[in-house]
Amino acid sequence: MISLVRRIAAVGVVGAVLAACEAPNAPQGPERPSARSSAPAPVSSSAATSGTATLAPGSGGLMPVFKSARTQEKAVALTFDADMTADEGPRAADGERFDNPGLIDALRELKVPATVFMTGRWADQYPEEARDIGQDPLFEVANHSYSHYSFTDGCYGLPVLPESRMRSDVERAFTSIRKAGVAHPMPYFRFPGGCYDNRALRALSPLGVTSVQWDVVSGDAFATNADAVARQVLRGVRPGSVVVMHCTRSAAPVTEPAVRALVPELRKQGYRFVKVSELMGAPGGGG
Repeated sequence: MISLVRRIAAVGVVGAVLAACEAPNAPQGPERPSARSSAPAPVSSSAATSGTATLAPGSGGLMPVFKSARTQEKAVALTFDADMTADEGPRAADGERFDNPGLIDALRELKVPATVFMTGRWADQYPEEARDIGQDPLFEVANHSYSHYSFTDGCYGLPVLPESRMRSDVERAFTSIRKAGVAHPMPYFRFPGGCYDNRALRALSPLGVTSVQWDVVSGDAFATNADAVARQVLRGVRPGSVVVMHCTRSAAPVTEPAVRALVPELRKQGYRFVKVSELMGAPGGGG
């Protein structure tokens, strides 16, 4: 009975984490329009990728935020959050799987470029998989924080980082990702839960990193019907869309079959799949 209670509690925590990841109405600061810079914004040495498309800093020097591209071209970026919180090591040791190698294999089989947002804790747990993804030119790896704690109050039950630790948490994630063997992580960051405000944007601005959010929620967190997930994505995609999905086997078990269903349908509609960097770097990409 004790183990069952612990399992129920654990599922509840992960549910809050993944629900937050996909929440369409996450608390956010006022959006600041940003034109794409003619040259990449300065990027900290821990994240630098020479020549990578980034956005110019927002108004008041705030970290820029990218949600989708303003374009008529039928291009769409599939993004996958590799979530693992700082305190989930014991569950991984007990056999819970926070990775999804079958999903990565499916993307390769379908020849779909993608951007994977890793938490540093995930990279620590699965260094060989992180390196494998990071060394494959089909993919790019970006930062999803180290601990998957929230950067604002009231973010779907996630623990909250104090402002004094925000920058170091992101830097720690870059360190873990690089240590795992990803030589050139992208200068992009996704807020856990999609939750941010001006305080968080200001705290992270010195990193020279662009925040990447999304405009299409897949609904794959704890979903049991792959077709329903695929339909939700198909309904939401527009030219220039960024789709948020998950690379977490235990908590998003139908993501792989959903991807296998939606990819050919979007291709029939004339869409091509791109990484976030290509979408952001295209003319009119600063969305």
